[in-house]
Amino acid sequence: MNELAAYDFDLPRELIAQKPLPIRTDSRLLVVRRAEQKIEHLYFRDLPELLRKGDMLVLNDTQVVPARLVGRRERTGARWTGLYLNHDETGIWQILSKTRGKLEAGEAIILESPDRKFNAQLMLLAKLENGMWAASPTSDEEEGTFTFLKRMGHVPLPPYIRDGEMAPEDIETYQTVYARKPGAVAAPTAGLHFTKDLLRKLKEQGIDQAHVTLHVGMGTFRPMQTEKLDEHVMHSEQCLVTRETCAAIQAAKIGGGRIVAVGTTVVRSLESASLSGELRPFRGPTDLFIRPPFDFHAVDALLTNFHLPKSTLLVLVRTFGGDALIKQAYEEAIAEKYRFYSYGDAMLIV
Repeated sequence: MNELAAYDFDLPRELIAQKPLPIRTDSRLLVVRRAEQKIEHLYFRDLPELLRKGDMLVLNDTQVVPARLVGRRERTGARWTGLYLNHDETGIWQILSKTRGKLEAGEAIILESPDRKFNAQLMLLAKLENGMWAASPTSDEEEGTFTFLKRMGHVPLPPYIRDGEMAPEDIETYQTVYARKPGAVAAPTAGLHFTKDLLRKLKEQGIDQAHVTLHVGMGTFRPMQTEKLDEHVMHSEQCLVTRETCAAIQAAKIGGGRIVAVGTTVVRSLESASLSGELRPFRGPTDLFIRPPFDFHAVDALLTNFHLPKSTLLVLVRTFGGDALIKQAYEEAIAEKYRFYSYGDAMLIV
Protein backbone atom coordinates (compact mmCIF):
# COMPACT_ATOMS: atom_id res chain seq x y z
CA MET A 1 0.00 0.00 0.00
CA ASN A 2 1.35 3.40 -0.99
CA GLU A 3 0.63 5.51 2.10
CA LEU A 4 2.44 8.54 0.71
CA ALA A 5 0.08 8.79 -2.28
CA ALA A 6 -2.72 9.74 0.12
CA TYR A 7 -0.86 13.00 0.83
CA ASP A 8 -0.67 14.09 -2.80
CA PHE A 9 -2.81 16.84 -4.33
CA ASP A 10 -2.85 19.00 -7.43
CA LEU A 11 -2.06 22.67 -6.92
CA PRO A 12 -2.36 25.24 -9.72
CA ARG A 13 1.06 26.83 -10.16
CA GLU A 14 -0.38 30.35 -9.96
CA LEU A 15 -1.38 29.73 -6.32
CA ILE A 16 2.27 29.41 -5.21
CA ALA A 17 3.01 32.82 -3.67
CA GLN A 18 6.13 34.42 -5.15
CA LYS A 19 6.27 37.36 -2.76
CA PRO A 20 4.59 38.38 0.50
CA LEU A 21 1.71 40.80 0.72
CA PRO A 22 2.73 44.42 1.44
CA ILE A 23 1.04 44.19 4.87
CA ARG A 24 1.74 40.91 6.65
CA THR A 25 -1.58 40.76 8.50
CA ASP A 26 -3.58 41.06 5.27
CA SER A 27 -2.96 37.37 4.60
CA ARG A 28 -6.08 35.26 4.54
CA LEU A 29 -6.73 32.87 7.41
CA LEU A 30 -8.63 29.63 6.97
CA VAL A 31 -10.02 28.61 10.37
CA VAL A 32 -10.60 24.91 11.03
CA ARG A 33 -12.82 24.13 14.02
CA ARG A 34 -12.32 20.48 14.89
CA ALA A 35 -15.09 20.16 17.48
CA GLU A 36 -17.75 21.54 15.13
CA GLN A 37 -16.14 20.10 11.96
CA LYS A 38 -16.46 23.55 10.40
CA ILE A 39 -14.31 25.76 8.20
CA GLU A 40 -14.33 29.58 8.10
CA HIS A 41 -12.59 32.06 5.82
CA LEU A 42 -11.16 35.12 7.59
CA TYR A 43 -7.98 37.23 7.65
CA PHE A 44 -4.87 37.01 9.82
CA ARG A 45 -5.68 40.40 11.32
CA ASP A 46 -8.79 38.73 12.82
CA LEU A 47 -6.63 36.60 15.12
CA PRO A 48 -7.36 38.63 18.29
CA GLU A 49 -11.06 37.77 17.89
CA LEU A 50 -10.27 34.08 17.48
CA LEU A 51 -8.12 33.70 20.58
CA ARG A 52 -9.16 34.35 24.16
CA LYS A 53 -7.62 35.66 27.34
CA GLY A 54 -5.38 33.04 28.90
CA ASP A 55 -4.34 31.43 25.62
CA MET A 56 -0.63 31.30 24.93
CA LEU A 57 1.18 31.72 21.61
CA VAL A 58 4.40 29.73 21.35
CA LEU A 59 6.79 31.18 18.76
CA ASN A 60 9.97 29.79 17.18
CA ASP A 61 12.57 32.55 17.61
CA THR A 62 15.12 31.08 15.20
CA GLN A 63 16.65 33.54 12.75
CA VAL A 64 17.25 32.72 9.10
CA VAL A 65 20.89 33.16 8.13
CA PRO A 66 21.92 34.16 4.57
CA ALA A 67 22.91 30.56 3.92
CA ARG A 68 22.79 30.40 0.12
CA LEU A 69 26.24 30.86 -1.38
CA VAL A 70 27.07 31.72 -4.99
CA GLY A 71 30.45 31.65 -6.68
CA ARG A 72 32.69 29.85 -9.13
CA ARG A 73 35.20 27.03 -9.02
CA GLU A 74 38.69 28.47 -9.00
CA ARG A 75 40.09 25.57 -11.04
CA THR A 76 37.50 25.51 -13.87
CA GLY A 77 35.61 28.81 -13.59
CA ALA A 78 32.30 26.89 -13.56
CA ARG A 79 29.36 28.39 -11.64
CA TRP A 80 28.89 26.95 -8.16
CA THR A 81 26.05 27.26 -5.64
CA GLY A 82 25.93 25.96 -2.10
CA LEU A 83 23.86 25.99 1.06
CA TYR A 84 25.44 26.44 4.49
CA LEU A 85 23.88 24.01 6.97
CA ASN A 86 25.86 24.31 10.21
CA HIS A 87 29.36 24.45 11.65
CA ASP A 88 31.25 22.76 14.46
CA GLU A 89 33.21 24.27 17.33
CA THR A 90 36.39 24.42 15.20
CA GLY A 91 34.68 26.51 12.52
CA ILE A 92 34.39 23.71 9.92
CA TRP A 93 31.22 24.09 7.87
CA GLN A 94 28.81 21.49 6.58
CA ILE A 95 27.35 22.53 3.22
CA LEU A 96 25.32 21.27 0.29
CA SER A 97 27.04 21.86 -3.04
CA LYS A 98 25.88 22.05 -6.66
CA THR A 99 27.95 22.53 -9.81
CA ARG A 100 28.72 20.95 -13.15
CA GLY A 101 31.44 18.34 -13.16
CA LYS A 102 33.06 16.43 -10.31
CA LEU A 103 34.33 18.30 -7.28
CA GLU A 104 37.53 17.24 -5.57
CA ALA A 105 38.65 17.65 -1.98
CA GLY A 106 41.08 20.56 -1.79
CA GLU A 107 39.26 22.64 -4.40
CA ALA A 108 38.70 26.31 -3.76
CA ILE A 109 35.45 28.13 -4.44
CA ILE A 110 35.53 31.89 -5.03
CA LEU A 111 32.39 33.29 -3.43
CA GLU A 112 30.71 36.49 -4.58
CA SER A 113 28.60 38.66 -2.28
CA PRO A 114 25.04 39.61 -3.32
CA ASP A 115 26.10 43.22 -4.00
CA ARG A 116 29.17 41.94 -5.91
CA LYS A 117 31.45 44.14 -3.82
CA PHE A 118 33.25 41.34 -1.96
CA ASN A 119 34.94 38.06 -2.75
CA ALA A 120 35.96 35.34 -0.33
CA GLN A 121 37.26 31.80 -0.61
CA LEU A 122 35.67 28.55 0.49
CA MET A 123 37.92 25.50 0.62
CA LEU A 124 36.28 22.10 0.13
CA LEU A 125 37.86 19.74 2.65
CA ALA A 126 36.07 16.39 2.35
CA LYS A 127 32.99 14.87 0.77
CA LEU A 128 30.36 13.71 3.26
CA GLU A 129 27.17 11.69 2.91
CA ASN A 130 24.01 12.79 1.06
CA GLY A 131 25.76 15.27 -1.21
CA MET A 132 27.26 17.28 1.64
CA TRP A 133 30.80 18.62 2.02
CA ALA A 134 33.00 19.73 4.87
CA ALA A 135 34.34 23.18 4.02
CA SER A 136 36.34 26.03 5.51
CA PRO A 137 35.79 29.73 4.64
CA THR A 138 38.60 32.25 4.46
CA SER A 139 38.52 36.00 4.05
CA ASP A 140 40.56 39.09 4.89
CA GLU A 141 38.09 39.90 7.70
CA GLU A 142 38.33 38.55 11.24
CA GLU A 143 34.73 37.47 11.67
CA GLY A 144 32.53 34.66 12.91
CA THR A 145 30.43 32.39 10.72
CA PHE A 146 27.21 34.38 10.89
CA THR A 147 28.97 37.70 10.27
CA PHE A 148 30.66 36.12 7.25
CA LEU A 149 27.34 34.82 5.94
CA LYS A 150 25.66 38.18 6.45
CA ARG A 151 28.30 39.74 4.21
CA MET A 152 28.65 36.98 1.60
CA GLY A 153 25.42 34.96 1.68
CA HIS A 154 22.04 35.19 0.00
CA VAL A 155 18.62 34.60 1.59
CA PRO A 156 17.99 30.86 1.09
CA LEU A 157 14.57 30.99 -0.55
CA PRO A 158 13.00 27.62 -1.39
CA PRO A 159 13.14 26.68 -5.08
CA TYR A 160 9.42 27.27 -5.66
CA ILE A 161 9.91 31.01 -4.99
CA ARG A 162 11.61 32.59 -8.01
CA ASP A 163 13.80 29.49 -8.43
CA GLY A 164 15.45 30.41 -5.13
CA GLU A 165 16.73 33.77 -6.40
CA MET A 166 16.78 36.44 -3.69
CA ALA A 167 15.45 39.97 -4.10
CA PRO A 168 16.80 42.68 -1.74
CA GLU A 169 13.49 42.91 0.13
CA ASP A 170 13.65 39.20 1.07
CA ILE A 171 16.28 40.07 3.69
CA GLU A 172 13.45 41.59 5.74
CA THR A 173 10.35 39.78 4.50
CA TYR A 174 11.72 36.23 4.81
CA GLN A 175 12.26 36.72 8.55
CA THR A 176 9.84 36.83 11.47
CA VAL A 177 9.67 40.08 13.45
CA TYR A 178 10.65 38.14 16.60
CA ALA A 179 13.66 36.26 15.16
CA ARG A 180 16.65 36.51 17.48
CA LYS A 181 18.78 33.31 17.39
CA PRO A 182 20.63 32.76 14.10
CA GLY A 183 20.89 29.25 12.69
CA ALA A 184 17.99 28.43 10.35
CA VAL A 185 18.29 27.89 6.60
CA ALA A 186 14.53 28.34 6.10
CA ALA A 187 11.99 30.54 7.85
CA PRO A 188 9.37 29.19 10.26
CA THR A 189 6.83 30.57 7.81
CA ALA A 190 3.69 30.62 9.96
CA GLY A 191 5.33 33.42 11.93
CA LEU A 192 5.81 35.63 8.86
CA HIS A 193 2.22 36.89 9.20
CA PHE A 194 2.83 38.60 12.55
CA THR A 195 3.70 42.25 13.00
CA LYS A 196 4.97 43.80 16.21
CA ASP A 197 1.68 45.71 16.48
CA LEU A 198 -0.39 42.54 16.27
CA LEU A 199 1.76 40.79 18.87
CA ARG A 200 1.40 43.80 21.16
CA LYS A 201 -2.37 43.84 20.68
CA LEU A 202 -2.60 40.13 21.52
CA LYS A 203 -0.51 40.62 24.65
CA GLU A 204 -2.73 43.51 25.78
CA GLN A 205 -5.68 41.17 25.32
CA GLY A 206 -4.18 38.71 27.83
CA ILE A 207 -2.70 36.30 25.28
CA ASP A 208 0.84 35.68 26.48
CA GLN A 209 3.82 34.54 24.43
CA ALA A 210 6.58 32.02 24.99
CA HIS A 211 9.47 30.98 22.76
CA VAL A 212 11.20 27.83 21.63
CA THR A 213 14.10 27.58 19.20
CA LEU A 214 14.25 25.09 16.35
CA HIS A 215 16.78 25.84 13.62
CA VAL A 216 14.99 24.81 10.45
CA GLY A 217 17.30 22.59 8.41
CA MET A 218 17.76 21.19 4.93
CA GLY A 219 14.98 18.61 5.35
CA THR A 220 12.52 21.41 4.68
CA PHE A 221 13.53 21.26 1.00
CA ARG A 222 13.35 17.48 0.67
CA PRO A 223 10.05 15.70 -0.07
CA MET A 224 9.45 12.17 1.16
CA GLN A 225 10.33 9.35 -1.24
CA THR A 226 9.23 6.21 0.61
CA GLU A 227 5.77 4.75 0.03
CA LYS A 228 5.36 3.84 3.70
CA LEU A 229 5.49 6.70 6.19
CA ASP A 230 7.40 4.76 8.83
CA GLU A 231 10.22 4.11 6.34
CA HIS A 232 10.97 7.83 5.92
CA VAL A 233 14.19 8.95 7.62
CA MET A 234 13.43 12.29 9.22
CA HIS A 235 16.02 15.04 9.14
CA SER A 236 17.41 16.10 12.50
CA GLU A 237 17.28 19.72 13.69
CA GLN A 238 18.63 21.46 16.76
CA CYS A 239 15.93 22.34 19.27
CA LEU A 240 15.69 24.19 22.59
CA VAL A 241 12.73 24.27 24.98
CA THR A 242 13.75 26.09 28.14
CA ARG A 243 12.65 25.57 31.72
CA GLU A 244 11.04 29.03 31.63
CA THR A 245 8.97 28.13 28.56
CA CYS A 246 7.85 24.87 30.16
CA ALA A 247 6.76 26.69 33.31
CA ALA A 248 4.86 29.34 31.33
CA ILE A 249 3.04 26.70 29.28
CA GLN A 250 2.13 24.67 32.34
CA ALA A 251 0.79 27.80 34.08
CA ALA A 252 -1.32 28.68 31.04
CA LYS A 253 -2.78 25.17 30.90
CA ILE A 254 -3.59 25.22 34.61
CA GLY A 255 -5.42 28.51 34.02
CA GLY A 256 -7.51 26.94 31.27
CA GLY A 257 -5.67 28.54 28.36
CA ARG A 258 -4.93 26.87 25.05
CA ILE A 259 -1.37 26.41 23.82
CA VAL A 260 -1.27 27.76 20.26
CA ALA A 261 1.76 26.57 18.33
CA VAL A 262 2.86 29.07 15.68
CA GLY A 263 4.11 26.66 13.03
CA THR A 264 4.94 23.00 12.68
CA THR A 265 8.44 23.63 14.06
CA VAL A 266 6.90 24.65 17.38
CA VAL A 267 4.71 21.52 17.38
CA ARG A 268 7.76 19.35 16.81
CA SER A 269 9.70 21.20 19.52
CA LEU A 270 7.01 20.97 22.19
CA GLU A 271 6.05 17.41 21.40
CA SER A 272 9.73 16.36 21.38
CA ALA A 273 9.91 17.80 24.89
CA SER A 274 6.74 15.89 25.85
CA LEU A 275 7.48 12.37 24.62
CA SER A 276 7.48 11.14 28.22
CA GLY A 277 3.88 12.34 28.52
CA GLU A 278 4.92 15.45 30.43
CA LEU A 279 6.47 18.66 29.09
CA ARG A 280 10.08 18.95 30.22
CA PRO A 281 13.04 21.16 29.24
CA PHE A 282 14.72 19.87 26.10
CA ARG A 283 17.97 20.72 24.34
CA GLY A 284 19.51 18.85 21.44
CA PRO A 285 18.65 17.34 18.08
CA THR A 286 15.14 16.14 17.29
CA ASP A 287 14.11 13.92 14.40
CA LEU A 288 10.51 13.53 15.55
CA PHE A 289 8.23 12.67 12.61
CA ILE A 290 4.62 13.26 13.67
CA ARG A 291 2.36 10.89 11.76
CA PRO A 292 -0.73 8.78 12.53
CA PRO A 293 -1.30 7.63 15.17
CA PHE A 294 0.20 10.26 17.47
CA ASP A 295 -0.88 11.49 20.91
CA PHE A 296 -0.36 15.24 21.29
CA HIS A 297 0.56 16.20 24.86
CA ALA A 298 1.53 19.88 24.64
CA VAL A 299 -0.24 21.60 21.73
CA ASP A 300 -3.93 22.55 21.68
CA ALA A 301 -4.13 24.70 18.53
CA LEU A 302 -1.94 25.28 15.48
CA LEU A 303 -1.24 28.25 13.23
CA THR A 304 0.39 27.08 10.02
CA ASN A 305 0.82 27.83 6.33
CA PHE A 306 -0.26 25.54 3.49
CA HIS A 307 2.32 22.85 2.78
CA LEU A 308 3.72 20.92 -0.17
CA PRO A 309 2.19 17.61 -1.30
CA LYS A 310 3.85 14.49 0.10
CA SER A 311 5.69 16.51 2.75
CA THR A 312 6.26 15.61 6.40
CA LEU A 313 4.67 18.95 7.29
CA LEU A 314 1.42 18.05 5.54
CA VAL A 315 1.40 14.70 7.34
CA LEU A 316 1.82 16.51 10.67
CA VAL A 317 -1.00 18.96 9.98
CA ARG A 318 -3.44 16.23 8.90
CA THR A 319 -2.50 14.17 11.96
CA PHE A 320 -3.23 17.16 14.22
CA GLY A 321 -6.34 18.51 12.53
CA GLY A 322 -8.01 15.30 11.46
CA ASP A 323 -7.34 13.73 8.09
CA ALA A 324 -10.70 14.22 6.37
CA LEU A 325 -11.22 17.74 7.74
CA ILE A 326 -7.79 19.02 6.68
CA LYS A 327 -8.19 17.43 3.23
CA GLN A 328 -11.45 19.35 2.93
CA ALA A 329 -9.71 22.53 4.14
CA TYR A 330 -7.05 22.20 1.44
CA GLU A 331 -9.71 21.62 -1.22
CA GLU A 332 -11.54 24.78 -0.10
CA ALA A 333 -8.30 26.76 0.01
CA ILE A 334 -7.55 25.82 -3.59
CA ALA A 335 -11.11 26.55 -4.72
CA GLU A 336 -11.00 29.95 -2.95
CA LYS A 337 -7.57 30.68 -4.47
CA TYR A 338 -5.60 30.96 -1.24
CA ARG A 339 -1.89 31.69 -1.65
CA PHE A 340 0.26 28.64 -0.85
CA TYR A 341 3.62 27.85 0.75
CA SER A 342 6.20 30.09 2.42
CA TYR A 343 4.89 33.53 1.37
CA GLY A 344 1.29 32.33 1.25
CA ASP A 345 -1.77 32.49 3.48
CA ALA A 346 -2.37 30.77 6.82
CA MET A 347 -4.57 28.26 8.58
CA LEU A 348 -5.65 28.15 12.23
CA ILE A 349 -6.67 24.75 13.61
CA VAL A 350 -8.51 24.94 16.94
